[in-house]
Amino acid sequence: MPDSQSPAKASSDGQAPTSNNGSPGAATIPQGTSSARRRIAPPEQTNAESFYYLKQMQAKTPMVIVLQDGEKIRGIIEWYDKHCLKVGCQREPNILLPKHNIKYIYKQEEEPRVRRARGTKKEEGHLDPTAHDTQLYE
Repeated sequence: MPDSQSPAKASSDGQAPTSNNGSPGAATIPQGTSSARRRIAPPEQTNAESFYYLKQMQAKTPMVIVLQDGEKIRGIIEWYDKHCLKVGCQREPNILLPKHNIKYIYKQEEEPRVRRARGTKKEEGHLDPTAHDTQLYE
């Protein structure tokens, strides 16, 4: 006589036991560990860094690379590998930067503009040294 408390019952055709909802093998999976609910771990390597470098290299985007000590290197990324970036600078020699020395990178066009304060034009005379010098000797 079958036990009425058992969630699995034997099939009459000799197949695997089924649960009360009719899915085969559900009785053998412990509750809370179903494979449908389990999340898949994200990939270890997303290739986002490679994609970003390739995009900037192809577009020859002027970049600003801020080093760990605060120094800013301006130039175009020419190539990269696992440990280094080669930056082509306009007026200086090319630089090979170890990646562990880089604090962050941004596009040069995103650099904040420095605005002059209102009273700093030459017409107002207080910043033109020749205007003051000529008034002293007249």
